Amino acid sequence: MGRISVQSPQNNNKQQMDILMTKRICLALVAMMLTMSLAGCGYNSMQQQEEEVFAAWGNLEAALQRRSDLIPNLVETVKAAAGHEKETLQAVVEARAKATQTKISPDMLGNKEALSQFQAAQGGLSSALSRLMVVVERYPDIKANQNFLGLQHQLEGTENRINVARQRYNDAVKMFNSSIRSFPNSLTNSVMLKLERKEFFQADPGAKVAPKVNFGDKS
Repeated sequence: MGRISVQSPQNNNKQQMDILMTKRICLALVAMMLTMSLAGCGYNSMQQQEEEVFAAWGNLEAALQRRSDLIPNLVETVKAAAGHEKETLQAVVEARAKATQTKISPDMLGNKEALSQFQAAQGGLSSALSRLMVVVERYPDIKANQNFLGLQHQLEGTENRINVARQRYNDAVKMFNSSIRSFPNSLTNSVMLKLERKEFFQADPGAKVAPKVNFGDKS
């Protein structure tokens, strides 16, 4: 009669542990390959680029809000010396109110109509401020007012920050839009992420021809 081989419990446990370890190694390799595959298809980079767009938009909004915050004091200072310029002052107040009320959240950056309305509101404020500066040029007392000069200096710096923030936002949008259109990112996006292209923030045409006012001239 043949002999029956009986494995000890210790051997069974060792085999089970070996099988479990092999499975774990295989799963780790599969996970590693999947991660590398997703990275190669832009899965992570596209999401990172979208976050960079959102961050750039936040900086642009902050600069625009800073400009809006300066306007009430600016209007009051001008009103003290040129209160009869009611039409121009009221236009600035109304433009500021419209710009403040027109909001856009990061998830709306792909909405061309919404962004156009936001840009129009901000452009209206820029135009109203430009007209106010023309009015101020006719009043030497305002140009010599230290409070006004301080506000004008802050406003000028804020406008520069707006331009820089706009450019950085548009650069981030350009990179993101290009990324989601290129292969194989486009395939990954259409199947898994479904990220939408973002709209650019166009510079206000009026800002390019805004009058240059020399507030240092007190004559």
